[in-house]
Amino acid sequence: MQLSPNRALSRIAERIALRDCPACAQVTEQRFLYALNGCNILRCRACGLGQAQTPAFDPASYYTAEYFSGRQSDGYADYVAAEPVLRREFARTVAFIRQWRDGGRLLEIGCAYGFFLHEAKEYFGVSGIELAADAAIYCQRSGLSVLPGVADEATLHRDEKADVIVMLDVIEHLPDPRGTLVLLSRHLCPGGIIVITTGDFGSVAARLCGRYWRLMTPPQHLWFFTPESVRRLSASLGLSTVSVDHPWKTVPASLIAFQLRRMLGLRPAGPATASRIGVPVNLFDAMRIVLRGAPS
Repeated sequence: MQLSPNRALSRIAERIALRDCPACAQVTEQRFLYALNGCNILRCRACGLGQAQTPAFDPASYYTAEYFSGRQSDGYADYVAAEPVLRREFARTVAFIRQWRDGGRLLEIGCAYGFFLHEAKEYFGVSGIELAADAAIYCQRSGLSVLPGVADEATLHRDEKADVIVMLDVIEHLPDPRGTLVLLSRHLCPGGIIVITTGDFGSVAARLCGRYWRLMTPPQHLWFFTPESVRRLSASLGLSTVSVDHPWKTVPASLIAFQLRRMLGLRPAGPATASRIGVPVNLFDAMRIVLRGAPS
């Protein structure tokens, strides 16, 4: 049965809403894609930024020890046990960062158990902020300067300005990514850099997989960035996007198995047995971004 022109237009209108886009810094048309895990997934028609509408989500109660130990289906299989693999990968990230800024103060937002900071401290004066209390305490006991909580005015003002700010697979979790980047840009030394890794919602994998994309995990992931949305967001904050690439990454085999079981709707397999085995992976659906602040 063919819809009348008016009925067809009405159906299209039902799938379009006007919403604030943090990347475009204005109200834009948002297309409804689908509902998943009780969340509506929208995409900005101007920049491609995806967002999950989460009616009742409390990050503090979500990112706990369970998230890092395999007791949440969309977390990590066993983050602490995977330390050797994670640190080898983080050492490569440090080497990449040193191509852009070699030395100075480095702040990591969402530093988990501090494995990246341990690799970076050979070259930088390091500190971190971590929401999960257990992870923050773990960092402190290992000798790292890490504050529990979120990156807000209070926590940032307790530390010196940074030459490098790092958010590895963090920005997609933030309730207000624009507001956080505003604060971080103010906390950045002149000419400093912000290094971000996150999924690429405009990638072939994301578009082909749709709701079954491996990184489409609301309400854990709230935002789904594209290269264009990153450029618009950074430019509106006076930051320059100086690099966007899709690097290979060494991932614990246990995490791959854990995520595959989640995607197939299977129960977690219990304690991870392959956490110390690293597997090189690149589906070209994850971006590494370097933003540079204005010079003095």
